[in-house]
Amino acid sequence: MSNDLAKFINSKRRHKTDVAISRQVKIAKSHATYNQRNIKQKHRLAKRHAMDCGNPQCYLCGNPRKTHKDKLTQQEKRLFQNVEVIRDTHSNGLTTKENDE
Repeated sequence: MSNDLAKFINSKRRHKTDVAISRQVKIAKSHATYNQRNIKQKHRLAKRHAMDCGNPQCYLCGNPRKTHKDKLTQQEKRLFQNVEVIRDTHSNGLTTKENDE
């Protein structure tokens, strides 16, 4: 390292990697289904998410355009929804008139 600025930038980059790894380890420990062997090898999570199953057929981990061609993506569902129909409901399914009673 030639100067203090280069040392600082290098240490900042390493710290950022360590923080990202510790976050993924924390997520992996909170889920009991995750392989405990991989938690001991912490650097394995440096370039990989803890909850990524690695299965390209998985709807969450894989590309939905490639694996599930018969289903619409969330963006396409939003595009094709009928915006002219007024839906006066809350997230619990009740309308506003039912809540007033």
